[in-house]
Formats: sequence, structure tokens, C-alpha cells
Amino acid sequence: MPSDVEYGTNIKKEKKEVTYIGRDFPSIRQNLIEFAKTYYPSAYNDFNEASPGMMFIEMASYVGDVLSYYIDNQYREALLHSAEEKKNIFKIAQSFGYKPKLSSPATAKVEFGITVPAEEVNETYRPDLDYAPIIRANSTLLSNSGTQFRLMDDLNFAFSSSLDPRTEVISSVSGDDPTEYTLYKNAMVESGEVRTDTFTFGAAKKFDKIILNEKNVIEITSCIDDDGNKWYQVPFLAQDTVFDDIENNAANSPDVSTNKTSAPFLLKLVKTARRFTTYIRSDGKTEIRFGAGVSTNADEELIPNPDNVGSSLGTGISKLDTSFDPSNFLKTKTYGLAPSNITLNVTYTYGGKIEDNVVSGEITQLGDVNFLINDDGLDVDTLDSTRASLVANNIEPAVGGGGAESPEQVRLNAIAYFNSQNRAVTKEDYVTRVYSLPQKYGAIAKVFIIQDEQLEKNTQTVIREGRIVKQPNVTPIPNPLAMNFYVLGFNATKKLTLLNETVKQNLRIYLSQYRLVTDAINIKDAYIVNIAVRFSIIVKSGFNKPEVLAKCIDKVKQHFIIDKWQINQPIVLSDISFAISLTDGVQSIVPPEDDNPSKQMVVIENRYRSSNGYSGNVYDINTATKDGIVYPSLDPCIFELKFPASDIQGRVVGDS
Repeated sequence: MPSDVEYGTNIKKEKKEVTYIGRDFPSIRQNLIEFAKTYYPSAYNDFNEASPGMMFIEMASYVGDVLSYYIDNQYREALLHSAEEKKNIFKIAQSFGYKPKLSSPATAKVEFGITVPAEEVNETYRPDLDYAPIIRANSTLLSNSGTQFRLMDDLNFAFSSSLDPRTEVISSVSGDDPTEYTLYKNAMVESGEVRTDTFTFGAAKKFDKIILNEKNVIEITSCIDDDGNKWYQVPFLAQDTVFDDIENNAANSPDVSTNKTSAPFLLKLVKTARRFTTYIRSDGKTEIRFGAGVSTNADEELIPNPDNVGSSLGTGISKLDTSFDPSNFLKTKTYGLAPSNITLNVTYTYGGKIEDNVVSGEITQLGDVNFLINDDGLDVDTLDSTRASLVANNIEPAVGGGGAESPEQVRLNAIAYFNSQNRAVTKEDYVTRVYSLPQKYGAIAKVFIIQDEQLEKNTQTVIREGRIVKQPNVTPIPNPLAMNFYVLGFNATKKLTLLNETVKQNLRIYLSQYRLVTDAINIKDAYIVNIAVRFSIIVKSGFNKPEVLAKCIDKVKQHFIIDKWQINQPIVLSDISFAISLTDGVQSIVPPEDDNPSKQMVVIENRYRSSNGYSGNVYDINTATKDGIVYPSLDPCIFELKFPASDIQGRVVGDS
């Protein structure tokens, strides 16, 4: 227990009680008066408002009140949920990894058209896709009012799929033979001006920074030095690996270039010391920040010191507004190169306002269009006419244009971003990431995720013919460190198909940036089980039988639209019967008579012959049907009604 008195060598010292509760001016003033009366009763007792002693007491109270206010305010401004100053909200949000949006660009769907010559193959005419170019991302368009839009992704006229279809129209003929085709494809464009700023660097400076000239920067599209080296934007300077894409062609990837139609680009993981991060200032400008290394030293030169890591330290490299991730220290030691004796060309887009939300048919003018095409062996004049034939028109209004996020929106969005942790943990997280794979790396139509299983081999004792014998036993056990991703794609007619190895490889690399270290990913093919449907109905009197039957067939067709079906989803026969029964004119549904021993109202059959266009997978529907439900196989599969025109067989029975 502490004593009320302390004893020195020869001096008795009284401990004075200090009150810490009062922090405002009146409370501090009153506490000081009581303190003086208690401990200095004979030294001073004139507490008149006009006395010199009261002047000093009130001056001390004033200082204490001001200090208390600023301490409280600094603490409040250091927390995201209570900060009020815009600059502090921006700093804290970016320390969480969230970049405030300075503007909202408008986006629109634009239909592009280009005319290419026809070619004859086996007495059949088709577009000569050798002349079909790629329109590179960041190519610009203009609205009739002068608003500039840029192409968000590469537009490849030679590529077509169910998710990115191409329409072909004969545009000119010679006699009865086509001579030219016009190809149409849709792509998304985004409003914003494109600008390139040039910065010259002398001797290397640790954690050097530059400020872009324009406010409201939407995206930095490229950063190239005068030696042709690409500098990569990263979320944190400590991240030394980035994802980059290369064109899928024979020169870049001879092994997989045959799959360039389904995957025009390859996703590659690149380790680089040339990297930068961005910092959004409260005045609307964007800073670009570089690392601490110099070109003559390795990226792993400097070891982070815990003494200079922490929030708001006056010295060191780890201030609150510096963009690096302390969890990534082991990935790098210098946080990348500092530019030295080079010139950087930074291309970026900026702008975005509500006036960018133009109506349909306004975005028709071509700006700076960048064509990419392999012109080896092609006619120069034909190439020129092909480029000149490019037209564009927004088929939908531009939407989404607006101003910057408010401080309150930045606060809420930063909290939501931090909670998501930019990683995949649950099965739903992984499903979302799979479907988010950019189309240029391949399109995933269906995905099903389950935990991997291992086979445990042991022996078991059984009695066979009166004898005790031991036989091998294989038992599946869960593997908690691996997941199986069963995937499928669409072909050009939106029929399910297996994905090629190029798309799977791109998906595997893409997921690696989100997965946990302990998660192993196995990407496998799901099985496609093609089916046919048979049913019989009795039509009410007074109704046209063929018309009622056609409506019923259409109901079945709508039920099996592939967009509604997922891998390992069972077929509930009563759902189909119920949909048919709701058709106007249907009196009742009766079991089909042919090959229906269980008297099901709706009969599902397997179609498997590859020669007829089916998957080739044989499936015992009868064995898989329990209590009116057709269950999928143990190996994940999906049911597909591939050819509705021939695989839905309905019949009208009875005379009513």
C-alpha cells in the first residue's frame, strides 16, 4: 500500500493529491483553487477575481483547457470512424489500402463495326479474319458534345465467344458472291481525358515522389522510362511481384498459341524492382511514390528495422501516409528502385463529371485509335481501307458520371474495403474471383468448388466363406489444405464445353494473388451430362392442341436455360411438371407410356453420342433418380439440354 508520506534522509515530504478528472477551463480553475487552499493556506488566500493570484490560476486553466482540446482532437483525428478533417480521412483510408475516388467517370456500351474482305474456303465464303484488327485499350472516342471516352479493354474483332460475340453481315457482293463483310462487336468505354506527363530525375533519392499535373486522376495506364522499361503500379511498395499480360501468339507462347481464340492474352507473374504506388492528396492531386533502392544495388539490400516502423514516427520510413505493407517485409528489402538519371513518361486518364452521362447515339466520333494487326502477307491497300471503315456508336446511354467521393463516403468505403482484406477465404470468395477473371484471359461459365480428398489405404478384416481374411481398403479422407475447382466454359453458340489448358493456367495464376498460403488449388473439368425431356399432356376442350403443346415445350426450354443451372444441381421433376401444368389450356399431365416403368410424369433421358454433337458422357439416369429427383454424379457434373429443338419431346394424348 502506498504511504501518504515519504521519508528522505532527514526530511519528511508530504504527498499532494492531484485531481485528474477535470479537463475543461472551469474544472481546472476550481481544482487549482482547492489545491492552493489545501496545501498553501497561509501562503496565499486572496481568491478575489481581480487578484494577481487568480490571474495566474486562470492563465494556467486556459493553457490546460487548450492542451486538453488539442489532445482530444488529435486522438479523434487519428481514428477513421471519428476523423473529420478531409486530409486525415484520406491518410487513414489509404493506410487501410483504400484509394479515395476523386471522380466518377461515365461508362457506356459502344457498338464497333469494321469492314473486312471475304475469303472463299471449300466453296464457302466467310470473313477473312486475318484483316480483323485488335483495337487497343485507351483508344479514344468523342461524343457529339466533345466529351472524350476511352476504350477500357482491347477489342479483338478476330475473337468471338458466347460472352463476347461477333456479328457478321455481308456488306458488298459481286454477283451472288460476298466480297466484304462488316464485323460488329460491343465494348465498354469510359469518359476521361488522356494525358502524358514527363518527369526527369537526377541522382537517386530514397522514397522520391512526383505529383501529376492534373487533378481527379482516374487511372494510370502506363509508366515508361526513356530506356523502354515499364514501371508497374503496386498496392504497396513492399510488393515486388505483379501480374502482367502478354499477347497469346506464336512468338510469345508457341506451346499454347493454338488457344488464342479462347484466351487472347496470357497472364504472367513478374518480379520487378521498377514499381511505384500512388497516394491521393486531399487537394485532388495524385502523388507517385517510389522505393529506396538504387540501380547498382540489389532489391534486397536494405533490411527493415523495427525501430523505424510505426505510425506517425518523426523519423524513419514508416509514417502514416507512406504506402507500404508491413506484412510484406520478407518480399523485398528496399521497396523497389528509386528513379535515377532517367526520364519517366506517365500516361493517365483524368476527369469524370455528371455531364459525361450522354444519351444513346452520341458517341460516334473516332479520336486517337490504335490498331494492332499482324500485316505479314496482307495487302496494304486493303488494310488501309479496313482501318478507314471503322465506325462506332453507343447503343446505350452513358451512366455513372459524377463527382468525387465525399469524406463520409471515403470513410465508409475504406472500412468495407479493409474488412474484405482483398483475399479469398470462403468458397463464395473464390467463386466471385473465378467469375471476375478478365475476359482477355478466357471466360469461365461455370465453377463448383469442393474440398479435396485423399485416399487412405489400409486393411480390413472380413469373413468370406467362413474364413477370416484381410483385404485392402481405400477410404477417402478430407484434405483441408486443398480445394478442387471444377470449371466449364461456353463455345461460340453458348453450349457448355471443356476449358483448354491456357485458360486454366491463366485462372490458376490469377487466383494466386488472392488465395491463402495454405490453400492449394486444383483446377479440373466438370462432366457435362446431356439430356432429353419427354412428357405427355391432356389439353382442355376448346384449345388448339399444337399451340398448347408448343407453349409447354417453351416452358421446358425456359426451365433448362443454361444460365440458370449450376454444376451439381439436381433435376427436380415436380418443378418441370408444375411449370407445364401452369400453361394455359393444359388439363393434366400424364406419364409418358414409352420406357417409363416408374410412371414418372416427366422422363429424363441421357444423350451421349459424340457423333451427334453430345459430350460423350454416359449417365444412368434411372439409377440416379430417387423420389422424383435426378441427382448428379459423385464426380461433379452439370445437366445440359443441348439441343432443345430436338431433345424436348412432348405429346398430346386423349380426345378432350
